[in-house]
Amino acid sequence: MTTANEDFSTVPPFEIRSGAEQRVPFIFNSPHSGRYYPPRFLGMARLDRTAIRRSEDCYVDELFGGVVGLGAPLLAANFPRAYLDVNREPWELDPRMFCEPVPSYCNVRSARVAGGLGTVPRLVGEGLDIYPGRLPLAEAVSRIEVIYKPYHQTLKRLLTRTHAGFGFAVLVDCHSMPGSVRIGDGGLKPDFIIGDRFGISAPAALTAHAIDLLSAMGYVVAHNKPYAGGFITEHYGRPARNLHALQIEVNRGLYMDERTFEKKAGFGALLEDLTRFSADLMALPDHHLLGLPLAAE
Repeated sequence: MTTANEDFSTVPPFEIRSGAEQRVPFIFNSPHSGRYYPPRFLGMARLDRTAIRRSEDCYVDELFGGVVGLGAPLLAANFPRAYLDVNREPWELDPRMFCEPVPSYCNVRSARVAGGLGTVPRLVGEGLDIYPGRLPLAEAVSRIEVIYKPYHQTLKRLLTRTHAGFGFAVLVDCHSMPGSVRIGDGGLKPDFIIGDRFGISAPAALTAHAIDLLSAMGYVVAHNKPYAGGFITEHYGRPARNLHALQIEVNRGLYMDERTFEKKAGFGALLEDLTRFSADLMALPDHHLLGLPLAAE
């Protein structure tokens, strides 16, 4: 059986984009912006090349690419979210997808699995089935062992190295959301949503500052609803250990045509705003906003 190794024999499944030296205790992560669709995967799918991209966080890695010049590493997926979702537990699998029974340790009852959006997704975008039938269980195991686990090992290594070098680490998990998202009774359309798992993954001051920075630029910013952060934010955000995680969702309507996937004229301006936002966020005073001991002064 062909495995994920062969699917990514010519393109690395993910990459770290960084300068010669990490100058700040921040790490940026773009787990859903991968846009290399292996030919074998496309051959397995019932969707065409356009429909299968409906779950992709298009161009998010580019929008946050300015952080590399500011001294922060950016971990970016090249594999698409429709192929594998690393913002899930490693074994959130839908047993209805596979020819064989899934192992007993799999989480088959999560809300994400029920919604067709497990570690190996069943659906994209507007509820479209990716596959015409069941898959061999070995297909999921290969993607998890070959790509999912190394991805998280790499992210953990970046965080551990950052924490050791600076005394703390901040992970900014970067995503996009459909332009159709509305919040509240009035149907307000947010430009950004900042998620901190309802205060669990990051200090309130860090979250508030991120919201204030974007709001001061004239953007409509929501907090936690409807996106509070996924597995990555929840798993790596440990403020008591000086490991902090924020999720940021960017409205795709700001920068692209969601039907054609073409960039809008305002793409460059948004990139500049996000680079400025990231620079200001990374300039936060350590102990006042992240709870570090004053002895660090």
